Amino acid sequence: MSAVVGCVTGFLTYETTKSVVVKSWSVGITNRVVQLVIITYFVGYVFLYEKAYQVSDTAIESSVITKVKGFGKLNDQVMDVADYIYPPQGAGMFCIMTRAILTDNQFQGRCAETDKKFACETDEDCAQHVGSVLSNGMMTGNCYKSSNESKGMCEIEGWCPAENDNVNVEPMDLKNFTIFIKNSIRFPLFNVTRGNFPPTMDIKNCTNNEKDPFCPIFRVEDVLKKIQRDWTQLAVKGGEIGINIEWQCNLDENIEKCVPKYSFSRLDAPFEKNKISKGYNFRYAKYFKTQNGTEYRTLHKVYAVRFDIMVTGKAGKFSLVPTVINIVAALTSIGMGTVLCDIILLNCLNGADRYKAKKFEEVIEDQTTQTVSPSPDSQLSLKPGMKSSCDSGAISLSMSD
Repeated sequence: MSAVVGCVTGFLTYETTKSVVVKSWSVGITNRVVQLVIITYFVGYVFLYEKAYQVSDTAIESSVITKVKGFGKLNDQVMDVADYIYPPQGAGMFCIMTRAILTDNQFQGRCAETDKKFACETDEDCAQHVGSVLSNGMMTGNCYKSSNESKGMCEIEGWCPAENDNVNVEPMDLKNFTIFIKNSIRFPLFNVTRGNFPPTMDIKNCTNNEKDPFCPIFRVEDVLKKIQRDWTQLAVKGGEIGINIEWQCNLDENIEKCVPKYSFSRLDAPFEKNKISKGYNFRYAKYFKTQNGTEYRTLHKVYAVRFDIMVTGKAGKFSLVPTVINIVAALTSIGMGTVLCDIILLNCLNGADRYKAKKFEEVIEDQTTQTVSPSPDSQLSLKPGMKSSCDSGAISLSMSD
């Protein structure tokens, strides 16, 4: 029963603040330095750098249109935009072809595989490959041999002749191609729309560089220099390049200062040292029919440079609510200086016991109505040199006492 009464009594106790003025240079300097650091952090970083006084909108709405211009030569043929750009509409992702391996006049039927890993001597050698997804067709389980050879290749059923991608094809030079990017954005919270180049700009004769940073036309060679990518490897195996358009808009300033910043990166860098799946390639086919209605096709295996355009952004504008919240947070955080100084006084300095006696004092309710005899450490028995305020009960304590 006594334990329960003790718990209830402890729970119903009331604590009130007692001010103790400590005249110590070391503690005072520590307190002011901590307060100065906190104020500098909130003013310099939170308010000026992070602009915490603003309400922000990161739900950017974006539209991207791209166009590529340039002529190249591949397989002794002049290639224009319609030949080497995929998809032809031009959007936030597009590919520029660098090499193409063509397999002409493919008809449905049975023929020999071309990959060396499907070499065989008997049908048993091919039976283990039945169901393989690495072949150019469905494996029949038969070993296809010429009449005068002892070794052959496993037979497939599908489009014949099978593709042979081990041929050597010189890549197309696309370093002088140009990429035009048209980007419009909107911040729905503020209903602000912007475009990546002003309407007065003459974009017919400009190129994005240090002299003309707002021009939306980029040379492929300049992009490759910025990502420090080897052109030879990129042209042979293909690759992936990221173009990031970043919008950081302070709507408290002139809206004309809301302009994009372009950056470039290699998206396929993590796979550069892989033994397999290097670069970027894909396949597509063009279908035809003979006079008697038999369908045949030309298969294209294309190595390309893939460009992914990513749009990110943030807009901010002054608002009273976040301003008040962060001011209150700053004023509250200044109290951390008091907490740190209390820890030093209570645990680290000489005379910590005397400071504890002045800071913490227990008052029993029954004693408040009685005449209290002065205790050695109470406010009613101040030593010479101690001062008591007449209104708040604050005690001035010199560390030399």
